[in-house]
Amino acid sequence: MIEPSTISINYIKKEPITGSFQGMRYRMVKTGDEMEVTIWPEPYNYVKTPEERKQRKKFSLTQEGKEEAVAWMNEQYEVQRELWESAFHAPL
Repeated sequence: MIEPSTISINYIKKEPITGSFQGMRYRMVKTGDEMEVTIWPEPYNYVKTPEERKQRKKFSLTQEGKEEAVAWMNEQYEVQRELWESAFHAPL
């Protein structure tokens, strides 16, 4: 699971954060007064992944919004576990 304590809201206010968890990649970026979170399956980075493979959701750019965003990512990992696991174990 992705831990909220490993993500800094102050960093997101300045630069996008990217990471991954067992086949699910993610990106958190400031968009105006909000934070946009994008998730997609491995193996490619954000730029190289086709748009139709990405899922997005917006949250408030606050500590509470960060907690909600991490909870959403963890929920999506569980709901779509088969997608992430197949990406995680796929040969390159």
